[in-house]
Amino acid sequence: MLPGETPEAYAVRVALDKARVAAGRARTGIVIAADTIVVIGDTILGKPVDATDARRMLSVLSGREHEVVTGLAVMDAASGRSSVRTSVTKVCFRKLSEREISAYVATGEPLDKAGAYGIQERGALLVERIEGCYSNVVGLPLSLLGEMLCNFGIIL
Repeated sequence: MLPGETPEAYAVRVALDKARVAAGRARTGIVIAADTIVVIGDTILGKPVDATDARRMLSVLSGREHEVVTGLAVMDAASGRSSVRTSVTKVCFRKLSEREISAYVATGEPLDKAGAYGIQERGALLVERIEGCYSNVVGLPLSLLGEMLCNFGIIL
């Protein structure tokens, strides 16, 4: 993160950077890019670097509420016209035992996911409740994407 940058601004900046790179390669068509992060307090949890880091992240999230923030960018590759938005979903984990955390990490599932869990997989068993968009927690807020695509004349 840049100094003074909010988690939302960070996620949007990264998503827009991804869209620009893809648009430069594609040259035509609509590019969709997203970046999802997990925020707890003042801390951003990206993807864990290894199993130890995943265990640490899950221990931090255990029994607590956090936010899943996705920056979403839609860009017309030919014109460079772009739109960026954010989606924020609150997620609360139930209290997890060290044994549960170790068993979940041993599956390998958390190693490529922001915050070290996937709500669309076994990670759903860790979640007590969510407030907001489920697909945002998965990594792509579909309702928001549909709205943004409409602004580019694409109706699905």
